[in-house]
Amino acid sequence: MRLIISNAHIISPDVDISAGSVEVEAGKIKAVYEAGATLPKAGKIIDAGGRYVMPGFIDIHAHGADGKDVCDNDVESIRHIAKRKLGEGVTTWLPTTLTQPQHVLEEIAAKCAQYKDRQEYCKTPGMHVEGPYINKMNAGAQNPQFVREPNWNELRRIHETAAVAVVSIAPDVAGAYDCIHQAKKAGITCSAAHSSATHEQMMLAKGAGLTHMTHFGNAMSGLHHREIGMVGSGLLDADLKMELICDGIHLCPDFLKLVFSLKPIDQLMLITDSMSGSWIGSGKVQLGGLDVIVEGGQARLKGSDALAGSVLLFNEGLRNVFEWTGLPLSELVKATSWNQARSLGWEGLGKIEAGYCADMTMLNEDFSVWKTLVDGEER
Repeated sequence: MRLIISNAHIISPDVDISAGSVEVEAGKIKAVYEAGATLPKAGKIIDAGGRYVMPGFIDIHAHGADGKDVCDNDVESIRHIAKRKLGEGVTTWLPTTLTQPQHVLEEIAAKCAQYKDRQEYCKTPGMHVEGPYINKMNAGAQNPQFVREPNWNELRRIHETAAVAVVSIAPDVAGAYDCIHQAKKAGITCSAAHSSATHEQMMLAKGAGLTHMTHFGNAMSGLHHREIGMVGSGLLDADLKMELICDGIHLCPDFLKLVFSLKPIDQLMLITDSMSGSWIGSGKVQLGGLDVIVEGGQARLKGSDALAGSVLLFNEGLRNVFEWTGLPLSELVKATSWNQARSLGWEGLGKIEAGYCADMTMLNEDFSVWKTLVDGEER
């Protein structure tokens, strides 16, 4: 059945069309129309009422939502998170794990594979394995009990169970370069995380195949005038891609303005790093088996000041960075889906353009989500 989305403010990379229309057929975008164009007949019409229509958001780093955690090791938790993510405008999501024993990670991978077989809500083309291959000194909210040196054979077993799209790894721990090299050959994107790495170590990791930086600015060596560390590496190197948590807590608004002014927009990727405390308002939850208190829009380890992921909703992150940077949405939208899809080799995602998947989010003027379509259907 042909679908027409009419009266839409279409925002796509380098595209801004007011009162436009989108034609969808068989789950794909068939055509995009300017205002006033003659539209074909359709079995269904959605009048967007002038709302923003953007490519469906891609969240490549999120642990949970609404009381559920990927590390619950339960397919129903993954299904629940995937459904909640639709309410943030997310159409593709990487279920993200934490530092856990190997057998638990393999079990979780099996649950991810089980959900992927049906994918009733968000698409899940793979997993993001964050930890256990990190520097214990930079563990943050990761459980230090299970931190260990990078092990390609371990990662390979997880990858064989459910495709690992991204692995977060500390460049400064023993065995990191070899694991990055092996993972790269297997098609896994490697991202620097939870590390005290020097700029030299970052460049060696890049040479081994590392391309991304996990939740940039958090749990990594900072910028110093005698050693620029990981933060300096990210700002200096034009190729390294950065995940950004745009909640104003993990990165203050001025830091985000700095990043957006220094880095090419093509290298920036909005994420939520959301955990089970998102959507609940306030309360007590867990993150990878650790107790967390959610209050005042923040999640922190119980008895500690350490941030424990975020409670950010993806659409709110976009609103924040739009207000703080003043950049046009046709530029910022690249950091919500196109950059993620391009960096991970996912074709057909991230643009409102003929031939692309009809994954779209429709936002009100205040950036709240009105509707989310996956392959042209509301889920």
